[in-house]
Amino acid sequence: MLSVNHLLGIKYLKKDDIDLILKTADTFLDVINRPIKKVPSLRDTTIVNLFFENSTRTRLSFELAEKRLSADVLNFTASSSSVSKGETLIDTVNNILAMKVDMVVMRHPMPGAAHFLSQRVKSKIVNAGDGAHEHPTQALLDAFSIRRKLGEVAGKKVLIVGDILHSRVALSNIFCLQKLGAEVMVCGPPTLIPKYLHTLGVKVEYDLKKALLWCDVANMLRIQLERQDIKYFPSLREYTHLYGLNKDILDSLEKPIVIMHPGPINRGVEITSEVADSEHAIILDQVENGVAVRMAVLYLLANRPDVV
Repeated sequence: MLSVNHLLGIKYLKKDDIDLILKTADTFLDVINRPIKKVPSLRDTTIVNLFFENSTRTRLSFELAEKRLSADVLNFTASSSSVSKGETLIDTVNNILAMKVDMVVMRHPMPGAAHFLSQRVKSKIVNAGDGAHEHPTQALLDAFSIRRKLGEVAGKKVLIVGDILHSRVALSNIFCLQKLGAEVMVCGPPTLIPKYLHTLGVKVEYDLKKALLWCDVANMLRIQLERQDIKYFPSLREYTHLYGLNKDILDSLEKPIVIMHPGPINRGVEITSEVADSEHAIILDQVENGVAVRMAVLYLLANRPDVV
């Protein structure tokens, strides 16, 4: 059983919680690779996917996870709702909860939105990304993917490259990886590395080649131009020249490293197609693992006695 009632962020989880989620995800990964991919674990449970920000991969991954668990699923997008007419978050959610919803999976542009909601409604809340704050299920699936590839997370050296300043993926990954015993380094332009990171025990490197020589795993983040209100570097071309990962750089390392990416990939910017499609990359494994991890999170939060 998890020590929390909601999944609001990795920082609220204990190591035992993370271990339990990953162990449960192993079971569900077997389930989704069977000929019959559904289990009745969340039958008669109603889950609403409440997305106030555009999303394709995360929303579809959650929806598939919910359906694999036999839950009843409602999908809500802000652009086609009364939110566009000025309805508040709490009014929107209360109207949905009046329909007897058991669980809410929410993505919202404001940091802390999921925490705000958890204090005002009785349903279980899963944070699917709140602004540039946290994205806990992405961090869990990244850790799960590293464990499946390398056997364990503890002792591994994990590099996160790119737009650290605006990335909810980076912060959740840092919390998750450190709790599991990994070393974490970030790399990117100085303008995109938050000054507070040293307080989290994270190594900082501005030279990509040096960082890659240090790591076992490189998680390449995209530049989040939609969150940038000023220019943090001269041009995408210069960013790619300094921090883009291509086959020549990978070959020059003379050691194998695992390449990850949370998506969507800006091919030719932070990573080339040659690298993204290479044997070093586990990007598609991350997608598959994401369904299993989200199934585990939903199942454990529901606290149902059903047999998987």
